[in-house]
Amino acid sequence: MDRKAFVLLSGGLDSTTALALAIDQFEHSVEAISIDYGQRHQKEIEAAKEICEYYTVPHTVLSLRGLLEGVGVMLTDPTVKVPDISYSDIKGVSPTYVPFRNGTMLSAITAFAQKYVMKQIDEAVKEVVARGMQSVDFWKEYHTSKAKDLCTIYFGAHAEDAQNWAYPDCTPEFIGAMANAIYVGSYNTIRLVAPFMYATKSDIVGTGIDLGVPYELTWSCYKGEELHCGVCPTCRARKKAFEEAVIDDPTTYQDDVDAAKVAATPF
Repeated sequence: MDRKAFVLLSGGLDSTTALALAIDQFEHSVEAISIDYGQRHQKEIEAAKEICEYYTVPHTVLSLRGLLEGVGVMLTDPTVKVPDISYSDIKGVSPTYVPFRNGTMLSAITAFAQKYVMKQIDEAVKEVVARGMQSVDFWKEYHTSKAKDLCTIYFGAHAEDAQNWAYPDCTPEFIGAMANAIYVGSYNTIRLVAPFMYATKSDIVGTGIDLGVPYELTWSCYKGEELHCGVCPTCRARKKAFEEAVIDDPTTYQDDVDAAKVAATPF
């Protein structure tokens, strides 16, 4: 059976680094999965597509539209203003939180990955039956050892996402519970890994630079306009990550462009 990695890819900095790590560890047996949940920043899905073309890995977009969309949910309701604050300014529930988004997306990618598992098992069953074995014997002897840990799901959540429980679905408690549920619910065939669970965003940038991640192709901004706005929570976190990692940020930010225009305007 061929082991395979599935990467939950938003098109952002963290998940793209997770994709690069999966490729480094699994080589060519990697597939990226993006979720269209009606997010206002659809540019992240376009970015994910470009990133997968860059890495020449298969890319699938699963739709959860309608399930996660809702009035008052900032990332799916364009009438709600995106706050121009840092994550450190957020106390309690983040204004950018989407109800159980990560749990829903991880469930979706698990179901997708399990179709691959079942196909692999079905092919193996046909092979052993052709050799004269009973399919029940396959499940007793073969499946329990060879199909175990057949797939790995990569999830790019990191420590700063979980800080102050702004995103409870990024905490170690949540990830551990989901990892257990996925493993048990998939007949012990699918593992969930969150390689950056205890890492900062700047740590992730450092890892990505070592892996040659094309950060210029990634998209983080919640506003989804022509350029990264530079002032929403995720843009601020992106800027800070490159600054703390002491690495040149390839991103063009709208607030920097505006500031440069003001500076160049004669008085």
